[in-house]
Amino acid sequence: MSAAALPAHMPANQRANAPVALINTRADKEQIFEDVQRAMELAEWKRFVSPGADIALKPNLGWDKVVPGAISAPWVFEGVILAMKDYVGKITVVESDQVVVDVRDAVRISGIGEVCKRHNIDWVNMSEGQFVHVRDTDRLTLHNIHLPEILTRTELVTVPLMKTHNKSTITGAIKNQWGCLQTLRHNFHPVLSEALVDVNVLLQPRFAVMDATVGLEGDGPKSGISKEMNLVLASANLVGLDATAARLMGFDPHQIKHLILCEEHGLGAMRDTLKVVGEPVEKHIQQFVPARHNAVSYVEIALRASWLAWLVFQTPLFKLMCWGTRRYYDLWDLRVGRIRRRDFMARSAYAGQWRA
Repeated sequence: MSAAALPAHMPANQRANAPVALINTRADKEQIFEDVQRAMELAEWKRFVSPGADIALKPNLGWDKVVPGAISAPWVFEGVILAMKDYVGKITVVESDQVVVDVRDAVRISGIGEVCKRHNIDWVNMSEGQFVHVRDTDRLTLHNIHLPEILTRTELVTVPLMKTHNKSTITGAIKNQWGCLQTLRHNFHPVLSEALVDVNVLLQPRFAVMDATVGLEGDGPKSGISKEMNLVLASANLVGLDATAARLMGFDPHQIKHLILCEEHGLGAMRDTLKVVGEPVEKHIQQFVPARHNAVSYVEIALRASWLAWLVFQTPLFKLMCWGTRRYYDLWDLRVGRIRRRDFMARSAYAGQWRA
């Protein structure tokens, strides 16, 4: 596929100079709607999203259990739709399956499906849609891949979360595009940072709104601990947004490999030109517990480094591994997740998102 069929590149200096908005909010739906719009306006979103453009809106639905902070929640997501709907063309919500997650279940359980119905918006499982073949030997590692066709004819707006990750320290605006690769994207785990550069350069997300009302610390991206932050971030500077999120989480963004690489490849800036507007970062820093490799991650790393890698990941034996992985997470949810969920729902005003 020729480069002309891919999204137009945003000039690197335009991204680097885009402000990062940081807004303090509270657990009230109408207040969050207002604060999302305010964050987007402070981040000058209309400079980066074309009027009348069809939009692919990408949440983070990589799990089919309600673990607040691990999957997208309705209030911030709906706030983004409300802020954009009279300015853009058709909005389509997009997400993909994982090898252990059917995204249809995640859309339903998260409440995002109800948001789509309320606003008469379609959602598309990109794993079941058409793909386009992209061959580019100049990329770092994604030299010959397939990308969802819908992302070649829409402007991508990404709605990530603030959470820890056992392979990338944090997952945010940049990592959210991981779900735009085909279902077997786990095969790129050994070159994760380079793959994140490539997929973002190819897809050129126009803007990001981070739901940091409730973050996730500890063993993310799935089996972590919900952490209220009461924040919304927004920017077209994906590197700057994630660097700001990293600082808020108590991490040094200059020690995170994929942020360094993405800055080098024109996806934003976290150094001299980074401008944060709204709230001061220092006021809202809360040290997150870093993610450790859980049993699933340890086994994957060990197997990929062994002579068994081809047998496990390239043969039908992989289905058995997926079955075992799913059982691990189901057992974790039974023993740990449901207790944390019950406690969160009992004490947090954000629980109203899933009680409506």
